[in-house]
Amino acid sequence: MENEFLQTEEKIVTVLKTVYDPEIPINIYDLGLIYKIEVDDRQVVHIDMTLTAPACPAADFILEDVRMKVEAVEGVKEVDINLVFDPAWDKEMMSEEAKMELGFL
Repeated sequence: MENEFLQTEEKIVTVLKTVYDPEIPINIYDLGLIYKIEVDDRQVVHIDMTLTAPACPAADFILEDVRMKVEAVEGVKEVDINLVFDPAWDKEMMSEEAKMELGFL
């Protein structure tokens, strides 16, 4: 059962890497906007995520894109997205690849 959850989480990460903030050419996963992904025994996916800024004008677009893409993952029954701002996002949360692409390294 645990292996099944890990496979589902891997698929979720893969689809999250296709979600982009329209203002930044880096996917939200590598930007460090995803804080937690959990799949419960009912195949409900719980995601804690943030935005680069609380007043992000693309917030609705990004959240809906996350919901639609994760719901499309095989085996996922429901998606619960919890938008959090603590801890606040900063550029240190980005992957090394994202930092390189944006010229921070």
